[in-house]
Amino acid sequence: MQPRSNGLQPVFCTIVPPHVLDHLSRADDPRLADPARRTLDADAARRHHRRVTALARTPVTARTSAPVPTKPHRTLYDCRHGTDLPGVKVRDEGDEATKDASVNRAYAGLGATFDLLLTEYGRSSIDGMGLPLIGSVHYDEKYNNAFFDGEQMVFGDGDGEIFLDFTVAIDVIAHELAHGLTQYTANLAYQGQSGALNESVSDVFGSLVKQYSLGQSADQADWLIGAGLLAPRVSGVALRSMKAPGTAYDDDVLGKDPQPGSMDDYVETDEDNGGVHINSGIPNRAFYLLATALGGNAWERAGRIWFDVLTGGELTQDASFTDFAKLTVAAAQHRFGEGDEAEAVLKAWSEVGVPTR
Repeated sequence: MQPRSNGLQPVFCTIVPPHVLDHLSRADDPRLADPARRTLDADAARRHHRRVTALARTPVTARTSAPVPTKPHRTLYDCRHGTDLPGVKVRDEGDEATKDASVNRAYAGLGATFDLLLTEYGRSSIDGMGLPLIGSVHYDEKYNNAFFDGEQMVFGDGDGEIFLDFTVAIDVIAHELAHGLTQYTANLAYQGQSGALNESVSDVFGSLVKQYSLGQSADQADWLIGAGLLAPRVSGVALRSMKAPGTAYDDDVLGKDPQPGSMDDYVETDEDNGGVHINSGIPNRAFYLLATALGGNAWERAGRIWFDVLTGGELTQDASFTDFAKLTVAAAQHRFGEGDEAEAVLKAWSEVGVPTR
């Protein structure tokens, strides 16, 4: 297997998969198709820019002897519907709330993610050293996406027809920030099964931040990613369902949720970096099955196991589902012993068809 690299992968991760936007771009109604096309073009340009700039430098956090921060350092910017990042600074750490709801929601979402990582897992920000968290809102005109570009989070306002403001869902905010967590830990390659794991880890921690902020147990959670993001005209409830992959939406314009829930329905495709947003449904469902089998708060045991694997140093950049699953079994045994946790991990992966032995 590919060994761990000292450099970080040049990555550009969006919450709305390319296949969704591509389907939407072929709609007969230009009010739906045009924003989708512009979003696809903007994402392609930003992806290329990220690849070029990442190759020119290695964004590894410098290690110092200074105390690790125990409070977040958030800075929010307003792109004012332009594409120059980060935009105009509108809120710094400790500032009073602004009159802009998007700014305030992004500020709160970044803080909730920092809080979960520090309080439950003892990690200061996504790099473990208190890395400042940067977010930009009101990106571009009718931009139907949110993304992490390796350095910061960016949120569009949506077109109002299919997608609403991308700051309305705290799990979307946490999902994008969790891509940074992966970047600074396992650095999973954004291709094939390792890319699907990259996406799944972001969904897992996005859902955990949502549950943590709402005080929900695993049984109380909806296990939806992006609930509230779809406009009223859309026949759907969210972008993805961890509980029941493939059921998040079924819409004449948006299409049908293509996510599989087990390896029996694994999708072989060259699109979307080998289906990273599609096949992520398999490890997503495994985590849901584990968390609900254990009960209580998902971040305490199930989330701890996933965090231990992500930060443990044994997960290779090109890890397969089986590689990841085996490490979760080992992590459960190491932290909790040969008890309910390890047995529940084995059962969860078995149910989605991923071998662990």
